[in-house]
Amino acid sequence: MIRSLSILFCVSLSGSILAENWPCWRGPRGDGTSAEIQIPVAWNGETGEGIAWKVEIPGKGHSSPIVWGDVIFLTSCLEDSHERMLLCLNRNDGSIRWKSSVAVSPLETKHELNSFASGTPATDGQTVYVTFLVADGHEVPAPNVGTPRPVTPGTLLVAAYDMNGQKLWSAEPGEFTSVHGFCSSPVIYRNLLIVNGDHDGDSWVAALSRESGKLIWKVPREHKTRSYCTPLIRTIDGKDQMVMTGSKRIVSLDPLTGSTIWLIEGPTEQFVSSMVYDGKMFYMTAGFPTHHVMAIRPDGSGDVTHTHVAWHSEEAKCYVPSPILVEDRLMVADDRGTVNCFDTSNGIRLWQERLGNHYSGSLVTANGLAYFPADDGIMAVVRPGVQMEVLHRNPLGEYSYASPAISSGQIFIRGEHHLFAIGTDSSSSASESR
Repeated sequence: MIRSLSILFCVSLSGSILAENWPCWRGPRGDGTSAEIQIPVAWNGETGEGIAWKVEIPGKGHSSPIVWGDVIFLTSCLEDSHERMLLCLNRNDGSIRWKSSVAVSPLETKHELNSFASGTPATDGQTVYVTFLVADGHEVPAPNVGTPRPVTPGTLLVAAYDMNGQKLWSAEPGEFTSVHGFCSSPVIYRNLLIVNGDHDGDSWVAALSRESGKLIWKVPREHKTRSYCTPLIRTIDGKDQMVMTGSKRIVSLDPLTGSTIWLIEGPTEQFVSSMVYDGKMFYMTAGFPTHHVMAIRPDGSGDVTHTHVAWHSEEAKCYVPSPILVEDRLMVADDRGTVNCFDTSNGIRLWQERLGNHYSGSLVTANGLAYFPADDGIMAVVRPGVQMEVLHRNPLGEYSYASPAISSGQIFIRGEHHLFAIGTDSSSSASESR
């Protein structure tokens, strides 16, 4: 049983359709999978084909939308006023129900492909949790860079709001310094909210009380190196494991205490993508400066660097996008525009093809299909197999760096300027994907 979220909301729309909320980064299971069947496969944001609605979003950000019932939550940054915002939108038409200014602070240094609002919120249907980096504006020499330059250090701000936009609490669990900015997302686990503070300094991972924001546990990260991964929690042999990459390691932590279950040294320095799990093995894609795809057996303890790596490939140069699993296929998007399909049983790459211009957003899957969101807004829908079969290439009409969300027969895509609801009728989208 997966317990990465304390509450999941699933209702049956008909005998063949399962509707799910999309309550956090990468959805209800934290791995980009949707259990829904009737999901759109063809649309055109330029002509309006297949578009339920399109609304302009105030400010900028690369965080993903999350969906709970009839509302959508999204974070954004109003760069002129330096406000970091939490937005609540009506699901039926995209109109803003309420908005709250979470913080006002100077804009931090960041990578050109990052934003000032990249952490995706998380909700249990009662409370919404958000994370931002808050800087005071002063500069220091950037650590861990090849070319000397300044960086604006700050603290990680975590805040909780009720469903009506009332602030419940805020906390600052630790310092954060990175020339690339901040982008990992909070994870709900039982009565805890877990946040990743990997950065170029005294790195940490922490768990806060979801009720009060009080610090419950905080563990240091030995190698003190920036990374941006959102943890994945799975129950294995009756014990919960929280797996994540970062700080020059792959680790499994006990989400209740933060104690280490197992670790793998390396295989590289910096990580962004989240891991996935198929019930047998965890799969990792990374990173910088070297690139790796790995399958890891989850039943180890202590240092398992030389004992629990089932297979290891360096054929895909993926850094930012998180992969997906479709049955026995691991789908990996290379940042630079190629896509890869690996056989999960042995790590053999079945194919590699150029499909997009560049990938920042993470992959999602529904009804046996893989969705690849490229930065130029063209999302390819692929049927995995021994060869790549592209069903559709769907233009959005603007650039997009966020990962899509799937809920109740629709796909929600954040573009550079607008939020799009794809799929006007859940009953009209499944026929082509069967």
